Amino acid sequence: MNDSTATQVAAALNADLRAFAALCEEVLSMGRREHQALSSPGPYEYREFHQRRTELLPDIESLARKFRDHREAWRQLPQSQRDRFEELKRLFQTVQNLLMRAMVLDRENQQAMLKRGLVPVQHIPAAAARQPHYVADLYRKNSFARP
Repeated sequence: MNDSTATQVAAALNADLRAFAALCEEVLSMGRREHQALSSPGPYEYREFHQRRTELLPDIESLARKFRDHREAWRQLPQSQRDRFEELKRLFQTVQNLLMRAMVLDRENQQAMLKRGLVPVQHIPAAAARQPHYVADLYRKNSFARP
């Protein structure tokens, strides 16, 4: 492929990676607000966070589809051309770090919800619903950080 094609592919990927990084920042910010809400002694308003997550899903799905297309175009570029785009490597690393932080925070929020007894009944197996600490014990048993 010629240099202008490589530049076009990289520019499109760069723009979408930046958009995805901004979306990840928003998810992380929402996770932090949710963590604060779960950590405070006051009532936790699940609907507010659920609604915002629902609003973000179409953007995430749209970017995921674009990344599939970018991947095909990117793979067709020779390695020598791909290596020239250092900023893309930094953006990939940034997005990866944001995703990991968001996932860790989400797990902490799920554990905080368990402690508050806010796990929806449909997420607890029927037999386990009769065992009061089943879900908390399951988390404790499968957790990496054991007390």
